[in-house]
Amino acid sequence: MRSALAAAVLVAATGVVTSATPAAATPESSLQQIVPAPVEVTTRPGTAFALTAATEIRTQPGSAEARRVGEYLAGLLRPSTGYRLPVQPARSPRGITLLLTGADPRVGEQGYQLDVTPAAVVLRARTADGLFSGVQTLRQLLPAKVESPTRQRGPWTVPGGSVLDHPRFGHRGAMLDVARHFFSVDEVKRYVDQIAAYKINRLHLHLADDQGWRIEIKSWPNLAVHGGSTEVGGGPGGYYTQEQYRELVAYAASRHITVVPEIDLPGHTNAALSSYPELNCDGVAPPLYTGTEVGFSSLCIGKEITYTFVDDVLRELAALTPGEYLHIGGDEAHATTEPDYLTFMNRVLPLVAKHGKKATGWHEFLKAEPGAGAVAQYWGTTGAAPELAAAAARGTTIVLSPANRAYLDMKYDENTELGLSWAGYVEVRDAYDWNPGAYLEGVPESAIRGVEAPLWTETLTNSDEIEQMAFPRLLAVAELGWSPASTHDWTGFATRLAAQGPRLAARGVDYYASPQVPWRN
Repeated sequence: MRSALAAAVLVAATGVVTSATPAAATPESSLQQIVPAPVEVTTRPGTAFALTAATEIRTQPGSAEARRVGEYLAGLLRPSTGYRLPVQPARSPRGITLLLTGADPRVGEQGYQLDVTPAAVVLRARTADGLFSGVQTLRQLLPAKVESPTRQRGPWTVPGGSVLDHPRFGHRGAMLDVARHFFSVDEVKRYVDQIAAYKINRLHLHLADDQGWRIEIKSWPNLAVHGGSTEVGGGPGGYYTQEQYRELVAYAASRHITVVPEIDLPGHTNAALSSYPELNCDGVAPPLYTGTEVGFSSLCIGKEITYTFVDDVLRELAALTPGEYLHIGGDEAHATTEPDYLTFMNRVLPLVAKHGKKATGWHEFLKAEPGAGAVAQYWGTTGAAPELAAAAARGTTIVLSPANRAYLDMKYDENTELGLSWAGYVEVRDAYDWNPGAYLEGVPESAIRGVEAPLWTETLTNSDEIEQMAFPRLLAVAELGWSPASTHDWTGFATRLAAQGPRLAARGVDYYASPQVPWRN
């Protein structure tokens, strides 16, 4: 029975069976436990590579990008192993070698090819993005204690075999709301490291809302100084200076994650309205807001100063952000009439293009029929959304964040202390058991840009609380974004997810031990 179960898990995870050896009994079992599930895995039973004090990390000669990935890998492994792991140009495939040549063409721009023999670990890709993704798989092939920040006792073995892998969708995102509660640069960096481990490549930062404005805008300084001075519950709030924001963007880039900043418009704007009276139709600034209700605020659509304000904000944010997209929100604008909403979006969408960016927004902004390069982020709870099908036919691509599947702030069950439940309870299986490629009626998979897991923070105040709500559900969404549809199987995923428990614990991630998952000690 145990052999049959191991074989079934391997089929679910990889589509390739090379051994029916029991999963718990052999070193090669870790090739069957990778999250997200790879496209193709081949095991070589009885063989392994041993990481030792003499191991070197070698990278593509002449490639600064490959060297940076090699240095990142060394930085991951040195604390727990205590080894020097020098990084130098590859002269031959010895030790751990990262190459930008010779990869199977199927890996594309983000995939990789990993081969492990007793003599060497060789990771090949066409790009540094691919190498970085391969490193995330390699770290899962070492014992879980390799994730520890302190020195541990070996041995450090990597099971023999090979992996050929590439993502199903190009956009695999996590959204962090820093507006409802403010999170420091170090707290955001911590989250960046955690999501990067599972091949997330977009960080959507929700930078402004009714409760707080979190990014310095030099042409409108009171936005941050006043608008950023509180948060839900009346805490001190905070904001990022432009230098700090650049630091976050650079740090995310070092983890091969692109930051997508969001300024939610024209609603969710009380912090801005409180900062500048002239943005209000009556010229009177409302007080700062520390509650959690939505839909009551709106910029004044008929005032020209509104568009000067938006232009300045987008101009400064675009200059700070290397990524191609700016998120302009557009959701829950209940205080804006539909004609005013359309007027506003028809003025603002060209401003995004003016500053060299493409627009993305919550799916409500489709009412303004943005151009073919726009991206709509869908947060609804049903697959019946005819406006999405019409937009896809016009060339709009879609990021899926259905609230009853992908919202990480939803409670797991009625006993969950943190989070909300307006979209229902979302246990780990709920987060996993849906198919992004077939979720929206009338929308082909080709129109799906990817998936994203938003984490709203009305009830969250620190990293431990972020981790309780994000993990392990974020791993489910990460797998939906990366792994081929043929690997989708709850039983197999739950088994592989259980093997991640000790890794999360070794990294100090305060994850929720869902009763749906057969966790390991």
